[in-house]
Amino acid sequence: MKARHTIPALLAMLLAAPVFAQTLSSEMQRDVNQQQRIEKGLQSGQLTTREAAKLERTESKIDQAEAQAMKDGKLSDAEKSRIDRMQNRASKDIYAQSHDAQVGNPNSASSKRMQADVQRNLNQEQRIENGVKNGALTNREVAKLERGQAKVDRKEFRAGRDGRVGSGEQKQVQRAENRQSHRIHHERHDGQHRG
Repeated sequence: MKARHTIPALLAMLLAAPVFAQTLSSEMQRDVNQQQRIEKGLQSGQLTTREAAKLERTESKIDQAEAQAMKDGKLSDAEKSRIDRMQNRASKDIYAQSHDAQVGNPNSASSKRMQADVQRNLNQEQRIENGVKNGALTNREVAKLERGQAKVDRKEFRAGRDGRVGSGEQKQVQRAENRQSHRIHHERHDGQHRG
């Protein structure tokens, strides 16, 4: 009698896993896209270091919301809608900051440091997204990694909120990025897979 109930439940779980992975992958892809837009804005001078820092604070909040939503291994429709609204607001903010009257100097030392940090952040988001796509990361692992991404984003915000990123501040961000990089590598290669 139990077998009759277990088999349909297993089939439902197996069929739902690819849909969840696709949903989670789309959320991770939006993280990647937002980081790319911030980096391009810095490189073109459309964003100042201070503006990029403020945008990183917003990205930190999104990453934290993703971590909170996935810590139980599931992403509900309500959680997905909340994150999508946050992403939409962030997208509008990136557009507005990129098209205002402020102009950054992409060749300044501060901008170069911020560009390097945002690029590294972008790379880490892509590694997480790839782990979601190929099943190397479980949902709970993604939650932990997004919490780490939120910490890196906050450090980037703190470093650039005054409009200048010093070499000491960049070293602090880089240490956080190094720790996060090791975590991503560990989680992607620990033998756990999305089931």
